[in-house]
Amino acid sequence: MPETNQPIKLRVTRDDVIDFGEVPSDVNEILQRGVSLYRHDRNGADLAFREALALRPDALPTYLCLYKIHTYQGNLDEALAIAQAGLAEAARQAGLDPDWSQWKPGEISPDVNGPGHFGLYTLKAMAFIHLRRDEAAASQRCLDKIAELGAMESVGGTVIAALAAGVG
Repeated sequence: MPETNQPIKLRVTRDDVIDFGEVPSDVNEILQRGVSLYRHDRNGADLAFREALALRPDALPTYLCLYKIHTYQGNLDEALAIAQAGLAEAARQAGLDPDWSQWKPGEISPDVNGPGHFGLYTLKAMAFIHLRRDEAAASQRCLDKIAELGAMESVGGTVIAALAAGVG
């Protein structure tokens, strides 16, 4: 077996790459690194995602990565704070009221790749986080708003509503 001083190159296959949608390539690279790190270095993943957030705080998938890993780890205060920040950024980008409780049916674009949809998805995530924090009333307020906006199916709110019904 010949010896080589060449570093081993790891190849990422299409199956290992997460499609974050339209994000700048430098942010995408950091997010991909964070996802890869999460399996064996959760702190490293957190640092990578925060690096991406510092680089481009308008890249919405970064908030998703952060609030998901903190929810999975049970860091629910941190998950909620990040979700709220992501929701605020999504509302800003979509031209929505920063107070999600003021959102009205029909004012959010139906574009599933748009910031309005991201805001609704994040509101659903907040419902789940509140549920995990034993804050049933706060969770239900989020779910009620999603239902009022007609988005329960499109963001998976029915799953969280079923969990809430089972918890209650």
